Amino acid sequence: MEQRSLNANQLKFIAIIAMTVDHMVSVLFPNYPTDWWIIGLHIIGRLAAPIFWFFIAEGYHYTHDVKKYAGRLFVFALISHFAYNFAFGIPFIPFQTSVFNQTSVIWSLAWGLVALSIHESKGLTQWQKTLLILGISVITFCADWSSIAVLAIVEIGANRENFKKQMFSMMLWVSMYALVYTIFINPVYGILQLFVALTIPLLKRYNGKRGSWKGMKWFFYLYYPLHLIICGIVRIMLYGNIGVMIGG
Repeated sequence: MEQRSLNANQLKFIAIIAMTVDHMVSVLFPNYPTDWWIIGLHIIGRLAAPIFWFFIAEGYHYTHDVKKYAGRLFVFALISHFAYNFAFGIPFIPFQTSVFNQTSVIWSLAWGLVALSIHESKGLTQWQKTLLILGISVITFCADWSSIAVLAIVEIGANRENFKKQMFSMMLWVSMYALVYTIFINPVYGILQLFVALTIPLLKRYNGKRGSWKGMKWFFYLYYPLHLIICGIVRIMLYGNIGVMIGG
């Protein structure tokens, strides 16, 4: 039997490191360069999003109060909106420059939790669930990782007892995201999105335990906007107040 040796805290630390590398590289080397080593650093960055999606779904399963959990995420999404847009030179008021990348992935994570709650609801019919999740997909289209984050969270949560189905469904949605990215933004970076598959072996080693440190949640809530503010300061010092990625 395969040994599962990674707890939730360890996986989240991996995601935080990967996210930090990805964001800082985007600031230091803007406008989608294709140098092999820069692409390699962005590949490391692909480890972050699936781990966050996975643990939103896990959080839904374990939380005692979904409404409180969602409310906390939405407050976090509002704070993170300003930090994220400052980091990459994106206007705070959405849709002035693009429909893409107008706010952080936290917006999609918060709505992903809501969508999973809708999917699991016993009081809604199937057509009501479909209509509501479709509406959420429209609302989150403008965020980092777009509505794909929402749909991935729903699939991961709905197939919690079937890891292969969780990952297969996730990769189907990521493939759609990669296709849109390839067509409308950048073909090299579109293909790059498929490297989220490298997260699958890590998630497979998840042992179902949180880890001994209980402060990870609050650490992430503090670290996420803080590291983005640092990215924004670096951006301004290097290039002035200009956008460094799509949406800016």
